[in-house]
Amino acid sequence: MGDGNAYHQAPETKAAAPTGCPVHATWSPLGADYLADPYPQARQLAAEHSIFWSEPLGHVVVTDLADIEHVFTNPDIYASTNVQDPIYPLCPAATDVLGADDFDPVAVMSNRSEPDHARIRVFTRKGFSNRRLKTLEAYMRTRATVLLDAMIESGSPAEYVGALAFPLPAEIVFRLLGFPESDDTMIKQWCVNRRAFSWGQPTEVEQVEIAQGMLDYWRYCRAFVAERRENRADDFTSELLDAWEADPGPDRDPEATTGISYREVESVVYGISFAGHDPVTSLLCNTLLCLLPRRDQWQALIDDPSLALNAVHETSRFESSQISWRRITTQDTTLGGQDLPAGTRLFLNFASANRQADVFENPDVFDIHRPEAAQNISFGKGIHFCLGAGLARMEARIALELLAERLPSLRLVDDQDYTYFPNITFRGPEELHLAWE
Repeated sequence: MGDGNAYHQAPETKAAAPTGCPVHATWSPLGADYLADPYPQARQLAAEHSIFWSEPLGHVVVTDLADIEHVFTNPDIYASTNVQDPIYPLCPAATDVLGADDFDPVAVMSNRSEPDHARIRVFTRKGFSNRRLKTLEAYMRTRATVLLDAMIESGSPAEYVGALAFPLPAEIVFRLLGFPESDDTMIKQWCVNRRAFSWGQPTEVEQVEIAQGMLDYWRYCRAFVAERRENRADDFTSELLDAWEADPGPDRDPEATTGISYREVESVVYGISFAGHDPVTSLLCNTLLCLLPRRDQWQALIDDPSLALNAVHETSRFESSQISWRRITTQDTTLGGQDLPAGTRLFLNFASANRQADVFENPDVFDIHRPEAAQNISFGKGIHFCLGAGLARMEARIALELLAERLPSLRLVDDQDYTYFPNITFRGPEELHLAWE
């Protein structure tokens, strides 16, 4: 974990507020009220200060959409190297587990700086090309139909996360990589643990358990890539290995400007397997949380299924499955009038930016006809724009189209309690109970 390009690098200490920055001594995105409903607090915090220091979080919080876009589009000043890191220092026992000689994934996509990011993205982008997405769409629709058939057959009410929203995205990304179906349950559990490690505040006991799971998963990914190295198949892992064999540039020369290393292939597999499904599960759920209580909106979708994609865009704005992201300054700079020294950790608050009144008309109104819905910041911007955005939107669109066609009477079960996994970035209900006539 000490390598400058290590996939995860835990901070050694909690940072101090930049000089002159407004300080909020108590607010944290891990607070119970914020986890339950971040938007009222996000609005109030943004009204008080567009930029402020959160003492419990140890980050400068950026609330303004223009400032967030500035951060995303200036990666030389605001690096993405910390986006997969734990928020807080790790306990010694967890550090020891991750200090294993063979735990050495490297940053490859969301957390790799230029020029290496551009070099690697040439290869990772191919996995999410329009050609591959079109190939996957038929599988998505077929698999979603099978899962929906089973949910309908089981009868109303049903729990949607377990029935469709969790298995569908996971199975799609696992099939993309080539993982065998028999390993799905095991891999899903490892991925959930990653969410707590990088974006939560686990106890010391939990840290050790999660660290061991991450080590096991990294070993699984390495063994899988090694097997594919000997036995190629029609999957993305094999394509990456083909690219590595054609040009293993960094394995020959650490300063290479082309090619992809073998360790980077292993690390891409390790990274995509989480990023490609867990946030998508939340997106599938959040679309229904937004649509079903608004029967006029749901009926509009039933009457015109072509509205499904804009409904997904509007959900990403109004009730995003990713409500923040992080950056770290590489040099002294000024953002929104606030001087920030090099090494300042930033918390980019999408919950405020996506409902900014001077950008979105009536921002607290959910409207699937909203013309500017796609302008939300939930998938990022610039060179680190989410590689899987098209895949995520396609999955959510297909699920909505099928549900509107097959279950027009679909509704949320009354008086259910929604619980959210405690973390600073990913937001979606852990369970979602649905009913129909």
